[in-house]
Amino acid sequence: MTENTQQQQPAPITELPTQYAPAEVEGTLYERWVERGYFEADEKSDKPPYTIVIPPPNVTGSLHLGHAFEHTLIDALTRRKRMQGHETLWQPGMDHAGIATQNVVERELGKEGKSRHDLGREAFVERVWRWKAESGGQISGQMRRLGDGVAWTRERFTMDEGLSQAVQTIFKRLYDDELIYRAERIINWCPRCLTAISDIEVEYQDDDGELVSMKYGEGEDTIVVATTRAETMLGDTAVAVHPDDERYQHLIGKRIKLPLTDRSIPVVADTHVDPEFGTGAVKVTPAHDPNDFEIGQRHGLPAITVMDEHAVITVHGPFQGLDRFEARSAIVAALRAEGRIVAEKRPYVHSVGHCSRCKTTVEPRLSMQWWVKVGPLAKAAGDAVRDGKVKIHPQEMEKRYFDWVDNLHDWCISRQLWWGHRIPVWYGPNGEVVCVGPDEQPPSGEGWHQDSDVLDTWFSSGLWPFSTLGWPEQTESLAKFYPNSVLVTGYDILFFWVARMMMFGLYAMDGTPPFHTIALHGMVRDQNGKKMSKSFGNVVNPLDWMDKYGSDALRFTLARGANPGVDVPIGEDWVQGSRNFANKIWNATRFALMNGATVEGPLPDAAAMSSTDRWILSRLNSVVAEVDAFYEDYQFAKLSDALFHFAWDEVFDWYVELSKTTFQAGGAAAEVSKRVLGEVLDVTLRLLHPVVPFVTETLWTTLTGGESLVIADWPADSGFRDADAEREISDLQSVITEVRRFRADQGLQPGQRVPARLTLDGTPFAAHEAAIRQLLRLQPEGDAFAATATLPVAGATVALDLSGTIDVAAERKRLTKDLAAAEKEKSQATAKLGNEAFLAKAPDNVVDKIRGRLSKAEEDIARISAQLEKLPEA
Repeated sequence: MTENTQQQQPAPITELPTQYAPAEVEGTLYERWVERGYFEADEKSDKPPYTIVIPPPNVTGSLHLGHAFEHTLIDALTRRKRMQGHETLWQPGMDHAGIATQNVVERELGKEGKSRHDLGREAFVERVWRWKAESGGQISGQMRRLGDGVAWTRERFTMDEGLSQAVQTIFKRLYDDELIYRAERIINWCPRCLTAISDIEVEYQDDDGELVSMKYGEGEDTIVVATTRAETMLGDTAVAVHPDDERYQHLIGKRIKLPLTDRSIPVVADTHVDPEFGTGAVKVTPAHDPNDFEIGQRHGLPAITVMDEHAVITVHGPFQGLDRFEARSAIVAALRAEGRIVAEKRPYVHSVGHCSRCKTTVEPRLSMQWWVKVGPLAKAAGDAVRDGKVKIHPQEMEKRYFDWVDNLHDWCISRQLWWGHRIPVWYGPNGEVVCVGPDEQPPSGEGWHQDSDVLDTWFSSGLWPFSTLGWPEQTESLAKFYPNSVLVTGYDILFFWVARMMMFGLYAMDGTPPFHTIALHGMVRDQNGKKMSKSFGNVVNPLDWMDKYGSDALRFTLARGANPGVDVPIGEDWVQGSRNFANKIWNATRFALMNGATVEGPLPDAAAMSSTDRWILSRLNSVVAEVDAFYEDYQFAKLSDALFHFAWDEVFDWYVELSKTTFQAGGAAAEVSKRVLGEVLDVTLRLLHPVVPFVTETLWTTLTGGESLVIADWPADSGFRDADAEREISDLQSVITEVRRFRADQGLQPGQRVPARLTLDGTPFAAHEAAIRQLLRLQPEGDAFAATATLPVAGATVALDLSGTIDVAAERKRLTKDLAAAEKEKSQATAKLGNEAFLAKAPDNVVDKIRGRLSKAEEDIARISAQLEKLPEA
């Protein structure tokens, strides 16, 4: 099955503590792994590379369940590949998180009664760096608690010197290739963060607003428009109608009065207008709406900005200085006073964009910004998946990816912040514009100044798979570890991050995509499937669960729920169950050590093994093959479930129990089983290690004397299968299970001994009689044996003498009463379901409930009847 290396010589068998105490071993084990360099990667190695980057957490962040979930999956993949002999790099690092970090430091300044403007740009940026050194990055310590096997010596930060050089390099190349440009366009503006934000940083939600219909113009030249943002009418420069709309043919080309102003505006014809929606006429505010901006461009309309960066009105006397929402009410009141309000609908529920960071309502605003021309970049990113260079897993997520990259708008990359990568463009006194590369000297002299904006955080994190390896330098690490083997990330940032990396990777690395596979997972939710949110009060700090149950328990729970692309519910009860599993592994290994289980020497020949030994080895090899297949398909839930049931059900509950009588008897058979049990535990602990590294490391090193599971060999399927042994033990399990069920049905206590006669002639069970009697608490039949119940199962017959153990008459009376109740329930449910009038009126849920009652009654009747048949006569 597996070969023990020189480092895996058997240690003296020592007794493990009676209970597993995670807190006493996890921290020490992790530091040992790090000190020994197990997680580091060597670019000079001739081993095949396996690379995964960490989705860089924000420097402001702390470990939440989403991180713990994602990190568990990545750690499982990298630990397995390391054991399989790959030069494995899990690249760690953090994102500078422009807006989020600036907000944190500005709040700290606010407590001192200061703003960033009081400090000035240079001093403020120094303050942020100081905050980062003192308070940022607490997530690194939490990653250690979880057991993340990252290459800590390679840790990167998106604002470190090397990554800053990468950012400046790619900006310069894109600029020179005319894929970066500066233009005045409508952007999403956050009046709280005081910066532009990209489309994907806007969260839409249904808000209660108002829909106001109002009259523009006078007399015959009146036209009605409707809006949810009445305050923007101060910036209207046209009314648009569809060119084929008969109602407005007489107005197209005319100018009409704009209420509350001294301006008149034209009526223009544009096919963008839907004549079937509302009045078929729309107000056009080019400076404050993206669709209106496009109409304005087509018709040469002026764009009048009526709000400043704080969303405060800047024009038209009586409204000047009002916040946008205050102005909305004031303008509607003024229009009402002039008799121009035709209709008002409140509340009017509609979708409104909010800043994803501060939740402020976003304001569309005309602004001069820097943009990436994404057309050719997005096409390459789409083609890489279509051509099979990159696979998306699960495959059904491909449609979402194509829907995004095939319809991507140019990307606004400038942010009006001070913390971040400053745009490397200088402006001269005579209108000169110079983009400066990392090795170029910026222009100097009177009148020259650098652009004040910084780049969108996603610009630098989009370079992550290759900038962390030393690009733009052609380093050995870049040659060895690029492209990444797989990207493991949530489907929620498929657009934020994955598409950016695809575009930049293909562009910067000569058409080589940043990874071979994109493995998408879902979101962690509470045990009821509800999104975790502070407002819902269901957010869990994973450290609390790790403190209480151990990191392995949390990891196993998360992995066991990880179906590709599907959200993961999690509850504390499930983590407690995983803790019980860790304890089960501990106790079984402790039993094995106490009974002489060993990994020393080769496995005995199959001919020397019992059918129980051959069965467990056959099943072990099948599970190795099954787990390997699940890993290759990123089926973490299935591989975890397979390991759980094999370890708990087959190894611990069956093989260990069936072997106890062999160990007690001693002799050659016991020595064979000790070696088989050692082999099974050795391989099972290896298989479990990537998901539950701490408890398996402790047990495996004690069992085998090996140095560490982190660098041990991954098990291989030896091909050994024994179908006959598997059938035999399956039948044996049926016998034991059926008799246990009968005992429970009769109300016998689990430890209560019952005289029994076993007829095993003609079956392969004779060799198992001692085990059967021990597991079923069956004592020898004795001279006064009288069979009162006989159970034929799988070719064997188990006769039981229940006299003196149960009151047969009372038990028959009880069961007969229960049977009558079940038959009455069945009759009532059948009558209702046969009543056409009832079915026509009853709600579906009521009918379903009655069908469920009928099904349960039928199951109860079958179960109770079987119990009555097995009872002896009173």
